[in-house]
Amino acid sequence: MIESAGASDLITYNADGFQVTTLPFIYEADVSGKGILLGHMARANPHWKLAKGSHGLVIVRGPSAYVSPSVYPSKKEHHKVVPTWNYVTVHLRGTVVVHEETTWIKEVVSRLTDRFEVVSEAPWKISDGPEDFIESQLKAVVGIEFCVQEIQAKYKLSQNRPEADFEAVRYDMLRRSELPMYEAMTHLKR
Repeated sequence: MIESAGASDLITYNADGFQVTTLPFIYEADVSGKGILLGHMARANPHWKLAKGSHGLVIVRGPSAYVSPSVYPSKKEHHKVVPTWNYVTVHLRGTVVVHEETTWIKEVVSRLTDRFEVVSEAPWKISDGPEDFIESQLKAVVGIEFCVQEIQAKYKLSQNRPEADFEAVRYDMLRRSELPMYEAMTHLKR
């Protein structure tokens, strides 16, 4: 899930309190086995100065969906059901490294662009823009490298429900076109 994540929330804490910024990241494996996240942040955002060298948390969100108790077959038996929320998320703890080197930033921005432009009919590349314009845009951001030290995956996919309730929820996700949640539940090993 980390490899396919789009934008994720970078959270740090310091004397000024919590700082939260949603950033596009790409995941890169490293020798630690935990990996690093590479991204960029607007230079105008004060978070990068406060986060530099600090410990932080990145929340990578997967699919999530509301679950109505009305779909549970067990509701007809005993009415002891309540609404809930199904979700998949990964919490990454690590250290923030800030990069101001234009070469590093350009490489990461190029990789991010290539990663997310795959959905376009005519994918845009950083080289498509006028060089002076691209250089001015690169000066407006800083590079963010998040060195992962701990990975904690969490999920709630109705796995605590009886098989009939679980299958009813899974079917309801398909009926409601909540396809990422349907697929997550389909791949859950119960």
